[in-house]
Amino acid sequence: MINRVDMLADIQEVLVTEEAIAARIAEVGRQISEDYRGKCPIVVGVLKGVVPFFAAMTQAITIPIQEDFMSVTSFEGGTESTGKLTFRKDIDHDIAGRDVLILEDILDSGRTLKMIVELFERRGPRSVKICTLLDKPTGRTEDLAADYVLFTVPDAFVVGFGLDYQDYYRNLPFVGVLKPEVYRT
Repeated sequence: MINRVDMLADIQEVLVTEEAIAARIAEVGRQISEDYRGKCPIVVGVLKGVVPFFAAMTQAITIPIQEDFMSVTSFEGGTESTGKLTFRKDIDHDIAGRDVLILEDILDSGRTLKMIVELFERRGPRSVKICTLLDKPTGRTEDLAADYVLFTVPDAFVVGFGLDYQDYYRNLPFVGVLKPEVYRT
């Protein structure tokens, strides 16, 4: 079992501080509020990693929104996608004719988000946009870009602020690089 002291010792480097995350969320929240002014988008969080980002971002959005969640995974406890998506929970709202904003913790290969976007587009929304806390373009295998990117990160295994390794490290208030010896053992 990992404790708080061990978690901090497992971090090789802090990439994005807690303060930088808060400042950028406020900035992007203002932009989203302006872009959707006069509309009431459905904001969809992709569980589990999005939880801290979703909570903070929806608080920073100042227009009426509806919130929903879905649970999809392509990881089975390791550090790389299996390439197979497992849908655990679909959204509850009907999105036909609605504006949808997907919040995601990290856009890496793009496979998961591309499948979600394609699924949503078949349901007839007015628009589907993506807002991601982190963008890792070096990992991209799909032709997909986020509409709102808070931070771009290098090709490293990152944890914190919702991102995990084997369901640990999500509760760190910053985004950091996990030491390779932690996940290569």
